[in-house]
Amino acid sequence: MLDPLRLRLWRQDLPGRKYVEQYLRHQYRHHCRPSPIRGSYTSLETFLRLIKELGKSRLEEMEKGDLEAFIEHEQDRGLKLSTVRTRVAVVKAFFRFLMERGVLGDDVYPWRLKIKLPETLPRAMDPDDVDRLLAVEGSVRDRAMILLLLRTGMRIGELLHTKVVDVNMKEQKILIYEADKTHRGRVVFFSDDAMDALKVWLEKRDWNVAFLFYGQRGNPLTYAAARMMFVKYIEKAGLSHKGHTLHSLRHTYATALLNAGMPLECLETLLGHTSLEVTRRYARLSDKTREEEYFKAMAIIERSERDGYHQCDRELQEVLEAVQLLSSHGEELHEHP
Repeated sequence: MLDPLRLRLWRQDLPGRKYVEQYLRHQYRHHCRPSPIRGSYTSLETFLRLIKELGKSRLEEMEKGDLEAFIEHEQDRGLKLSTVRTRVAVVKAFFRFLMERGVLGDDVYPWRLKIKLPETLPRAMDPDDVDRLLAVEGSVRDRAMILLLLRTGMRIGELLHTKVVDVNMKEQKILIYEADKTHRGRVVFFSDDAMDALKVWLEKRDWNVAFLFYGQRGNPLTYAAARMMFVKYIEKAGLSHKGHTLHSLRHTYATALLNAGMPLECLETLLGHTSLEVTRRYARLSDKTREEEYFKAMAIIERSERDGYHQCDRELQEVLEAVQLLSSHGEELHEHP
């Protein structure tokens, strides 16, 4: 898969082309998947074009401020901050690769340069939206895909690369030998309704194909095809205005399990997160205890506003009245010994 990228790279008169080719081969030898390698190429190609525009013909001429200029350049193009951060991470990894080979010095590497993203909440689907989605009539394959994403929390790329031999129907689990994003393996489990949908699909699918969900010629179903399928179902459910995506099914899975009382540490493993802090975002989204305490406190506030602030705590009012009564009796005793 490197040959098309190599041809595209060498058609352009960009500084450091040979180093980019070496870096991509380095990624390939370390078992990077095609998608991340293509992403690295896109980021580095854009960066090297900017370096050329800055009047530099060799990578050895780069300076520390060039990466800052790249960040401003990408932001000016209107890219999302998350995309800019991803591209900067690729360039920094490329810098480290060049430093290890003596092409760049330590003084060029932007050690402290980081892009902090806003800490947004995951977009989970409301239970009513889930019911409407599952009520849509469609093919047995599509229903199996949607239910597996919803009940396992798998990323769409993980599901599309799942093979039939990875599925254990008896124990209701799927083995993910290497996750697309983290390159870490894990086991996920699926519910009874997902198993029922999967059984129907297994009876109809072509058993000569290795992949669980496949496209033409037995190749894995593409992300574009899976996305088009999901959009079609969302439209039929009347939910197009909600902004739900395939990844929303993963967010919905995590939120539902936390609401059901699953510990964060257990959910972290099931989702394949590398940090508990990433999983903790769902706790902020689905903290039922905090929600219940809020409405309990708000009911007291509303009642006090309705009845009057001086009567919001009856016991305190009775104590104050008793103290006042004792005080008045004490004054009477002093006046009449």
